[in-house]
Amino acid sequence: MSFKVCYNSYDMDGPLDTFEAFRRIVAKLRAPDGCPWDRKQTRETLKPYLIEEAYEVIEALERGDTEKLCEELGDLLLIIGLEVQIAEERGEFRMSDVLQRINEKLIRRHPHVFGDLKVSGVNEVINNWEEIKRSEGKSEKSLLDGIPRGIPALAYSQIVQQRAARVGFDWKEVDGVLEKVGEELEEIRKARTHEEKVHEFGDLLFALANVARWMGIDSEGALRQANERFFHRFGHMERRSRERGINLNDLSIEELEKLWEEAKGIEGKET
Repeated sequence: MSFKVCYNSYDMDGPLDTFEAFRRIVAKLRAPDGCPWDRKQTRETLKPYLIEEAYEVIEALERGDTEKLCEELGDLLLIIGLEVQIAEERGEFRMSDVLQRINEKLIRRHPHVFGDLKVSGVNEVINNWEEIKRSEGKSEKSLLDGIPRGIPALAYSQIVQQRAARVGFDWKEVDGVLEKVGEELEEIRKARTHEEKVHEFGDLLFALANVARWMGIDSEGALRQANERFFHRFGHMERRSRERGINLNDLSIEELEKLWEEAKGIEGKET
């Protein structure tokens, strides 16, 4: 079945490449005669979509797919637009309030761009940012406050480590962090109970996240890339076994490893 969208019936006879057009479309979706799905959404029901769309943006970024990135940013913007529309319907705030606040914050917290303040580099920018937050009365009681607990654990580890490093609570060089990884591996070997193993394994992951921070690596992104490599390599193993009329379950570990090495050897060559 095909159909033609009549923009005029939605009062959308103007250009569709403006923020105002987007705002009006979202409002129409939530209107009494709008879309049943959009009208049914609440702040609670939209939360998982917000997370999902954010990760789809990240995936497009990591794949370097600019066409997909453009699409996924739009999907993420839709969820934000629905959240704001719900707030407007409740009389809490409007999109103009959201824009006003972020614009004011950006100007206020970047006096080195919008004012006369001189800075020597990134570290001074970060210090000034925290000082401005304190002057606004918005600085948390702890440096570690204000970090969403719902973000992935590896990402959380790097953020808390970065904040602690701001006050000098950090290793003098990366070698010390690498030694700590070795210590944590030894602790896992010595662990006897399940509780001890869980404890030591967490410490090992935390130490590895710290190594990544020192090396300028996004640990969460690095693990996602490793997961992606495993996904494609294992998929290659499955395809090759089917082509040869072999069941993976019937192969020895040596034969499986040979298939794995084959997959690694052609990595990036398959379409």
